[in-house]
Amino acid sequence: MRRPLAAPLLLAALVVGAVFLTGAGVVAGTLITSPAQLAANAAPPPPDVLTAPVEHRVLHETVVLRGTVVAGQTVRVAPPAPGGEGTSVVTKVPFAAGATLRPGQVVLEVSGRPVVVLKGRLPVYRDLRPGATGDDVAQFQDALAALGHDRGDDPRGTFGAGTKDAVTDFYAAAGYAPRPAVADDGAAVDGARAAVTAAERAAEDTRDALLDNRDATRTKDLRKARGRAAADLADARTALARARAAAGPMVPAGEIVFVERFPARVASVGVVPGSPVTGSPMTLSSGRLVAQGHLHDHQKGMVRPGQKVRILDEETGDEVTADVVTVADRATPRRTGPPGDAGTGGGGGDAEQPPGDVPVGYLLTAAPGEDLPPGLAGREVRLTVEAASTDGEALVVPVTAVSAGADGRTVVTAVRADARQDRVEVRTGTLGDGYVEVVPLAPGRLAAGDEVVTGVAAPAVPRETP
Repeated sequence: MRRPLAAPLLLAALVVGAVFLTGAGVVAGTLITSPAQLAANAAPPPPDVLTAPVEHRVLHETVVLRGTVVAGQTVRVAPPAPGGEGTSVVTKVPFAAGATLRPGQVVLEVSGRPVVVLKGRLPVYRDLRPGATGDDVAQFQDALAALGHDRGDDPRGTFGAGTKDAVTDFYAAAGYAPRPAVADDGAAVDGARAAVTAAERAAEDTRDALLDNRDATRTKDLRKARGRAAADLADARTALARARAAAGPMVPAGEIVFVERFPARVASVGVVPGSPVTGSPMTLSSGRLVAQGHLHDHQKGMVRPGQKVRILDEETGDEVTADVVTVADRATPRRTGPPGDAGTGGGGGDAEQPPGDVPVGYLLTAAPGEDLPPGLAGREVRLTVEAASTDGEALVVPVTAVSAGADGRTVVTAVRADARQDRVEVRTGTLGDGYVEVVPLAPGRLAAGDEVVTGVAAPAVPRETP
């Protein structure tokens, strides 16, 4: 009688089956993923918020540009006109580029004639001849007097007999003979002198004839002849005085060059002895060295006269402080140049420019408080203009922390201690060094040490293992 055992066995089988199915379900749950879960797993993790502290610091807004050290004045030496037929030829080049000059020195000799440098502000625009008057004559007389050649009794600004003597001495000191104002070997003066002699004799003859006359009928005619002879003598003497005044040494325009300040320097020399003269064979520089550069359109409004400039010689690391003297109101006109020809030393720092029209910019001139070393002339430098600065330490945040909303409000987002993000409306000020000055419109909403959002950074998603 074994039938009663069937029920317990069936129950046990059911329990074992249930346990097996439960385990299988658990395993299946770990292996099978729903489509929604698959999408969630594929999404990138939430981004991390990047923050930076609010600080107190002094900000300086700067403009940086390339520049060149140049003299306050640049003068191109024009050669004298040839003395005879043929082309002017350079016969002597006493100085090389970079040489320092003193007043009265011969800087160039062309066709045997000197070119002498003197101190003065007015450019030479005419030959100076005996009898000439004007400010240019006065400047020349002053320059000669500084060299020890006095004008005598001549009024300042009048080329008279005393100035002639000074010119003769001046050329003799330079080692040359002056050019004659009238190139006739004295024929005009000799002729005028002969005319005076003849007039004097005629006047003497008429006077003697009148004294010896005993015929009353001739007295009237003899008196008339004496008067005419006296008038002719006066005219002859006047003509002689004029001839003498016009004669003597002259100063050709091409033999003198004026610079405003000494010591002057030879900026460039483009000829050697034997070269034909075309254009300007030499350039002189004078006055204090200054730095010049060109501002782009977006920089011009930030720079004005009186602002401080740091002039850095990148070759030596030497730096001096200067002041902005002038900023041009108009951009330097475009010019056409070959590829890579940047033209005038520096506004944008571009190493090369494309061919065709080259935009230059607005010329800025900066003058240092002390004289720059002469060796800096012509060298490229970096100019850093302090365009603005905060009045002492100001509340600043990184530029990336500031944003402008669609409503026009400027805000920063502060992260509070409880991780809450708080939008704070601010007014911005000086910009510099990657920071911007901010003033919260609601006092107390922002302070040094607060953290502000500067951006978000999503962590890298791990690569799937194949």
